[in-house]
Amino acid sequence: MARYRGRSLISSFALLVNALTISPSHGFLGTEKKIKSAVFLSPKLVMNPGSVANAFFSDMDFPRGHIGIKSFDAELVDEAGNSVPLHETYLHHFAVAPVYARKGFKLSQRDMLRNLVLGSKQDPDRNLVAGWSSDIVFVNNAGLCNNPFRPLFGVGGETRKTSTYVPDPYAIEIGNPEETPAGFELKWLMNIHAIDTRGTVDKLGCAECRCDLYNVTIGQEIKPDYKGGYHCCSDKTQCLVRNGFDNGNKTRSIYLKYTVRWVDWDSSVMPAKVYLLDVTDSWERKEGSTGDIQEHDCAVEYDVKPCKTNGDGCVDVKKKSLMMPFNGYIVHVGAHLHSGGLGASLSREGGEGICTSMPKYGNGVEPGNEAGYVVGMTTCYPQEPVKVSYGETLTMEFNYSSAIGHTGVMGIFYIIVAQQLPEPEISLPALFQAQTKSESLLAFLAVTMVVAVVVLTAAVVYRRQNREDGYHYQSLSI
Repeated sequence: MARYRGRSLISSFALLVNALTISPSHGFLGTEKKIKSAVFLSPKLVMNPGSVANAFFSDMDFPRGHIGIKSFDAELVDEAGNSVPLHETYLHHFAVAPVYARKGFKLSQRDMLRNLVLGSKQDPDRNLVAGWSSDIVFVNNAGLCNNPFRPLFGVGGETRKTSTYVPDPYAIEIGNPEETPAGFELKWLMNIHAIDTRGTVDKLGCAECRCDLYNVTIGQEIKPDYKGGYHCCSDKTQCLVRNGFDNGNKTRSIYLKYTVRWVDWDSSVMPAKVYLLDVTDSWERKEGSTGDIQEHDCAVEYDVKPCKTNGDGCVDVKKKSLMMPFNGYIVHVGAHLHSGGLGASLSREGGEGICTSMPKYGNGVEPGNEAGYVVGMTTCYPQEPVKVSYGETLTMEFNYSSAIGHTGVMGIFYIIVAQQLPEPEISLPALFQAQTKSESLLAFLAVTMVVAVVVLTAAVVYRRQNREDGYHYQSLSI
């Protein structure tokens, strides 16, 4: 019996050690094992050398129900499913956002553009914007730019090597039935902007939408001082192709192949919001300013002028400080910039760094490694979520090489913000915030267990001796 009790006590100590040395990150209710994944294709884009497609699609294939989005990754592929390199078709950007549409209402591309331009009635608490038509309500990101269409997901040519994963246990909540307007259903809107640069006279110039390379007319819509940007490479425009380039039989169809990872929504998932911080934001701090979306007008793009001297010191630096109109915790940060970009940083007002996001340039010809193109961006997952308080100022800085000029570049930070942090699943791991403390505790418990085993062994020996002494006493008394 003593031997059994000894083994039981030792087992109990072992279980206690195991429980107390669980990593704190495992002490939270996780979603990793619940993640689902699906791959979809957009409608086709028919491309020819120099052609441009800037198309909007409604009712895209997407996971349905009350879910939490964990990531959205995409790339351009051809009809055979092969990846299309950026030096053949440049992915200027894609953008994806949910929209509530009245049941039975079919949204045409013309209707979408009209709603995007004229939609204005906003519900900032729910990130909803009513469209020009009463049949449409856009579900946008949380800000900060005051645009009718504010996507939840979207990057450009760097998509193949840029992480969009929302860390556990957070996710972007979609399809909450309590938030769906009566008589409406959730659909998904997608914008794809692709430029076919096969045979063009200047692939980089076409990708940067330089107006002098496109068949556009400078006038009322495009001002004379506008040198390049998305206004010159709108849908169905044409970039200049080399003389003598064989344009015969070069038509092909491409698709945006996108992979969605998600979890079914339950109490283990914690909601997070998407914010986009744009370096072209016109906001300035003034008396009575709240930092709300209505105060933010963003140009989205800007030009980098060539420097007057040559050398490595030719760097264009653009900074912007913005007041944050929310309380929350930053759990993921990444930047979006174009070719020529050198990097971006996000910091607190006092200079404390939050994230530095750097471009990855290719050095080959294969998809994902195209020389001269930004093929990926580094992103930041803070070890401890970064607390941001309402009214706090964050500063972003974007650096571009100005050895040559660039048109239509962008400087955007994509940040994921949780409104609150998770409570530990069990109370014991929360007591130990650092690994060193856990290791010290483990050493202490190991010593304690050894001492306990020694004491227990001594007790068993002592008891056995007492039994033997008792037997001798009884035999002498007979």
